[in-house]
Amino acid sequence: MKSILVTGLADQFDVTLVDVREQNEYAAGHVPGGINIPLGQLRSRISEIPSTDTVHVICESGRRSAQAVEALGALGINAVNVDGGTAAWTQAGLPLDTN
Repeated sequence: MKSILVTGLADQFDVTLVDVREQNEYAAGHVPGGINIPLGQLRSRISEIPSTDTVHVICESGRRSAQAVEALGALGINAVNVDGGTAAWTQAGLPLDTN
């Protein structure tokens, strides 16, 4: 499985980022620019995910996003897991949005 560190993600611009946490988790704070598609809704909302770009997937710690990366890969989507998730993002002192 492909993965990226939060610091590597922070250095990239114009990436597709899918946050697979539940809506309340996302609302409490998320990586800027991420779209919220909870893991349980991933298959039903697959049309919202661009299939031509690399999709970066994040959750709180990396467990749910790893499951999502596997599911997306099975559908032919190039997906990358964000190691450590939003917990690592916060720990690195990177900004969160609450919009």
